[in-house]
Amino acid sequence: MNNGKTKVFKGFRVQHNNALGPSKGGIRFHPQETIDTVRALSMWMTWKTAVVDLPLGGGKGGVICDPHNLTPNEQEQICRGWVRQIAKNVGPLSDVPAPDVMTNGQHMLWMLDEYETILGAKFPGFITGKPVGMGGSLGRTEATGYGVIYTVREAMNKLGIDIKNTSAAVQGFGNVAQYAIQLYEELGGKVVCVSCWDQSDQKSYTFKKTDGIDYKTLISITDRFGGIDKDKAKKEGYEILDGNAWIEQEVDILIPAAIENQITKETVTKIKSSVKLIAEGANGPTTPDADAILEEKGIFVIPDFLANAGGVTCSYFEQVQSNMNFFWTREEVLDRLDQKMTVAFSAVYDLAKKKKLFMRTAAYVISISRVAQACKDRGWV
Repeated sequence: MNNGKTKVFKGFRVQHNNALGPSKGGIRFHPQETIDTVRALSMWMTWKTAVVDLPLGGGKGGVICDPHNLTPNEQEQICRGWVRQIAKNVGPLSDVPAPDVMTNGQHMLWMLDEYETILGAKFPGFITGKPVGMGGSLGRTEATGYGVIYTVREAMNKLGIDIKNTSAAVQGFGNVAQYAIQLYEELGGKVVCVSCWDQSDQKSYTFKKTDGIDYKTLISITDRFGGIDKDKAKKEGYEILDGNAWIEQEVDILIPAAIENQITKETVTKIKSSVKLIAEGANGPTTPDADAILEEKGIFVIPDFLANAGGVTCSYFEQVQSNMNFFWTREEVLDRLDQKMTVAFSAVYDLAKKKKLFMRTAAYVISISRVAQACKDRGWV
């Protein structure tokens, strides 16, 4: 540590299944990280890569630490130390990490440098989420949020609804939510509120404007953690509501894009009858109890591991570009992302329609079937 003392940090890497290809998944820095969380998320990655038909498996990593309380030098030592422990078990052809909660491109670059130092060669495809100019991909920043809206656009088409006549309420104002809002508004939709966490108050608030939020204005008064300045928002004419008010709005679309377990058996009853679609930008925002109620109500749900798969899809694109040492334009990246997300959505929708399944069930059927078939073809079962 910078004060001269030595501290030991505990870290994890879980590889769930690699039948379809190298394990793929982020590494998160969090003070409450557990092996069980990492293990669960690694399985989630297996289904996520499979449902969008990527030649990748599922993996996940984590270190128990809080970057807020660590200097850049201390964070670098953790990144390099983590790689030193697992260098023999990861690589561009076996397991490819990426950023996750409280990690970023700089962390990935430190990890890449340590890996290349150990192996004595250049392996830019070892890790994704790198800064552009150092092997990172254009379009990666907006990929997850854009991917959510590509699936929303396709769902609206299937439901026979003009997206220009719809409104949405969004939970979260981090990377995923911001770019989802941006593209949704470009397509003609209207976002009436966003809900986000306030670091200073340690609670969440909903910022509402019935005639539609101004995306650029909100971005200008938002900190790097996705927190909106309340006082400035009030001056701009926003109504400040409780953090849970986003789910109670008279809108057509709900986009939970913050944290897990937000649509529960209790909160699902607050969803208005006007809501036709829920696009899960976050991982696990809906509990099983609430899921059953949504199905009963006939609300169309785009499940998380399909809706937010744009991030891992673009990570795969970065991996391909790095391995080829040939990089695409932003337009090429986003066009390929649009194609991948559209084809994946159509496959899930068609199966749901054909077998009369809930969208989440249909997505699991497709992803698990692909992984199971790969295991069978390899002679593992």
